[in-house]
Amino acid sequence: MNDIILENIPFEPELPPILKKLHLKEGSADAADFIALLTEARAIANPKAMYKLSSIDAKDEASVVVEGVTLSSRVLRVNLEKSQRVFPFVGTCGMELQDWSDSIKDMFFGYWAEAIKELALYAALEALETHLDDRFRPGHVSTMSPGSLADWPISQQKPLFDILGNTRQKIGVQLTESFLMVPTKSVSGIRFPLDESFESCQLCPRLTCPNRRAPYDETLYEKKYCPKEN
Repeated sequence: MNDIILENIPFEPELPPILKKLHLKEGSADAADFIALLTEARAIANPKAMYKLSSIDAKDEASVVVEGVTLSSRVLRVNLEKSQRVFPFVGTCGMELQDWSDSIKDMFFGYWAEAIKELALYAALEALETHLDDRFRPGHVSTMSPGSLADWPISQQKPLFDILGNTRQKIGVQLTESFLMVPTKSVSGIRFPLDESFESCQLCPRLTCPNRRAPYDETLYEKKYCPKEN
């Protein structure tokens, strides 16, 4: 299926939660500086996202083949047991904000710029989720991203991007030799229908992760994902 590209995504973050997260007091001089920076960023921001409806060609013990490309992950394979289609995707804050943040030399303002880029990324991901749900009605879905688990390492970005095609030309996201993305505030992965809730966090023991979305379940891998002995 053709790529679905989302551009001109509204970027209108609510100010009070941002100030609270950054520990900036409303009405303070620092808050005024941040608001000026945010206003500058919003004038040039163009968060983007893209995704594809892709068919699953084959399934092995610890891999799946999507549009002729092999993705190696036992956890992904088990999660896709009942699926025949998936939605590879990438969302980004956009190169406009990346270039803007790269031009900021002040360390303090640079920290704020990274927070603003993250907000733009969230706007892109929210738009992607809404568009996908409205267009395909997949029901309950979950997401996995390369690098979120040892079972699906960051090197698996390469085959995922092979499925997505020329993301640099399409939405300005490029994959580096170390499998990181530019712009830095970008997220890639696969969304897929799944009756039960799943978060990679459930299999990750790094309890201090600031982005944790679900408690670690130390028994889950053995119960559901460990290969069965013959």
